[in-house]
Amino acid sequence: MKVKINQKMFSFSSELVRYAVILFIAEFVRGAYLISFLPSYAVEHLGFTVSLIGVIVSVHYFSDTIVKIFAGYLLDRFSLRIILQSGLFIAFVGLWTMYNIHSPWALIASAAIFGIGISPVWLICLSNVNEENRAEQMGLLYSLWLAGLGLGPVVTNFLLDKSYSLSFWLMTCLWVIGFVLSLGVNPTKQYTFNSIPAKIQIKMFWSRLRTMGPLFPGMILQTLAASMLIPILPNFAVQHLGLSHANYSFMMILGGVSTIIFLIPMGRLTDRFGGKWFMICGFSSFAFTLYGLTLVSSYPITMGLAILLGLSYAAVLPAWNALLAHFIPVEQKGVGWGLFSSLEGIGIILGPMIGGFLAVRFSDSMAFLVSALLFFGISMFYLVFPTSSFREDRHRI
Repeated sequence: MKVKINQKMFSFSSELVRYAVILFIAEFVRGAYLISFLPSYAVEHLGFTVSLIGVIVSVHYFSDTIVKIFAGYLLDRFSLRIILQSGLFIAFVGLWTMYNIHSPWALIASAAIFGIGISPVWLICLSNVNEENRAEQMGLLYSLWLAGLGLGPVVTNFLLDKSYSLSFWLMTCLWVIGFVLSLGVNPTKQYTFNSIPAKIQIKMFWSRLRTMGPLFPGMILQTLAASMLIPILPNFAVQHLGLSHANYSFMMILGGVSTIIFLIPMGRLTDRFGGKWFMICGFSSFAFTLYGLTLVSSYPITMGLAILLGLSYAAVLPAWNALLAHFIPVEQKGVGWGLFSSLEGIGIILGPMIGGFLAVRFSDSMAFLVSALLFFGISMFYLVFPTSSFREDRHRI
């Protein structure tokens, strides 16, 4: 399938588009359930604590990360269609169980099952990326991934003001659509990366680990600081900020739109001036904005802070990509990205549990304050980080 726009040819195979749509659906449902539905449903309807929600979210991302480590073994031995359909079915079992069985241990176990099932989807999408058009095709995947992750919570928040069942059935219907799309996947398509013996993989892992050592604080702490807020965001918005679920959605929309508007200008400025001060200012802005949210209860001011959060993220993202390009060699993209995802996963696994504990032990505001402090600490780290590391071409990956 080829589409011609403004004399520039964009080439996306129908197979890649199919995978990209399935990725959109998977991330839409994941974001809808974990970020919006579960924290509200479990706390307000089932009467569970925010601390339990943190454990559930952490277990989900832990199982997701573990499966990714071993996904290469499966992808080398089975067709993508078998793995994709099996994963989607397993994830749906976890999704259904989380909604219909209301004991704490059932919620934790089903979250793990959901993570196991959804884990291979992103890697399977990567298997259909053509190296000759890698940047263009990765752009499609990233766009739909971000769109799904952002739209899922937003749409769900609007529906939560009506009923929980309506929200769940939307997620169910989308998941069924994703499974139907998977029926058309090429059964003979195989994972395109070469199999590497375990000993060599371990050596490569430790080699990249030593090289990427200076990135550890940013990799782990920024995902930890952000994921701390996942189990408490809906409750914080309703109880502290006085927002309805619909107003909470408007706040998320404003943040997302401001990110989109400022992302390209910030990327160009990063290319021209380097990313060091964009990361310092972006993370500092994150810190002060999160702190500001604990002090306000005015709807207009809250919306303004949401826009500032979007601007902060737009400043950080291009600079962060530029920094990664300095540490991930082109000839070892697979190992570099695998290691990068695993290290980020540590923060995502620990963050929700820490955030939930702080909210229960102290308050929701305390979790925001600790997250803000971590973001400020990250900005200070990059203040003393070598400037030369930000001068590599950010399109290198």
